[in-house]
Parts: sequence; C-alpha cells; structure tokens
Amino acid sequence: MGNDKRVVIIDEKQQSREGLAALVDGADGFQCSGTFESIETALQKINAENTDLVLVDIGVPGMSGIKKNNADLTFLVLSVYEDDDRIFEALCAGASGYLLKKTSPAQLLEGLREAVNGGAPMSPEVAGRVLKFFREIRSSHNQLSSDEMTLLKLLVEGHNYKTAAAELGLRVSTISLDVKQIYEKLQVVAALSIQ
Repeated sequence: MGNDKRVVIIDEKQQSREGLAALVDGADGFQCSGTFESIETALQKINAENTDLVLVDIGVPGMSGIKKNNADLTFLVLSVYEDDDRIFEALCAGASGYLLKKTSPAQLLEGLREAVNGGAPMSPEVAGRVLKFFREIRSSHNQLSSDEMTLLKLLVEGHNYKTAAAELGLRVSTISLDVKQIYEKLQVVAALSIQ
C-alpha cells in the first residue's frame, strides 16, 4: 500500500466517482486518495505531495485552476467529449492525457499507469482528432514527423503503447516520449490558434 500511486477523482456525478474509485482501489499499484465533485473543493484538499495523479472530467468547471494552483500535479482528462475544442482546452490547461469515458476499465488503468510514468495516454478517437488536426494545419513549425504520424495512426487503430512499440520496433518508453512530444506540439499549436 505504501508504494501505491495515489489517484484523486474529480467528477460531478457521484455514481461516476464511486465507480472510478472502486476501479482504482481494485487495481494493483493504485489507491484512490479522494473523490470530489468540483475543482474548487479538490484544490482545497490536494497537493503534489499527497497526489500522484488527478483523474478529472472535463465537464467540471474550473479546469484551468488545477495547474495554476498545483503546477506539479499530473492530471488526466476522462470525458465523454471528443471534439477539438474540448481536447485543446484540456491540453492548454496542462492535461497529461485525454481518455474517453467509453474507454474499457483495462485500458483506463493502462492509461493511468502511462500517465504516472510520464506518458501521455489518449483514446483512439482522440488520436484521430489530433491526427486530423495536424493534417489540416500547414505551418512548418510544430508539424509532426513522419514517425509521429505513423504512431498516431497506430493509436487511432486501437494500438496501445506496448503493441505500437512492437509494431514499430521501439521501446515502450520511446513510444511514451513520442506521444508526450505530440501533446506538447498540440499544446503549442492550440495555444497559438486561441490567441
């Protein structure tokens, strides 16, 4: 228990919070250290010393407050929304990843593991939105490399980090870094497009 990663869950719906807490508590290596229905309530009680990961529904108001008040926190969005605006909003707010609520429990736990290990998990549908976005922009800077585009295509097809690594002949840690770089490029482009 002492080495378990502490996960805070923020979701407006009590049923969602309870279900996610049960999933987290039932997984090896994780412990739910708190559930909250709002960002404001959570921010009063959490900090980087007692939290390894914040799993937050993007529909909860005050999302940008997470990073402003706790720059060291890692947070992962879990949402029903897969539109560009919400994805970019989450990334600009500093999200480490973006998963959809229809993600299977096993894939969600894999995403939590990726996030606490420095990765940037994304659902296949989100990977598809990111791929489409980068295909549509034409600026020379912040473009994805051909390797990054290939990786995104694999994620769109439903590959996880492990199977994508095997397909590309790379280490899982390399895939994790590549996905993180894709998110960083997306954050820059999204921030520029909002200005």
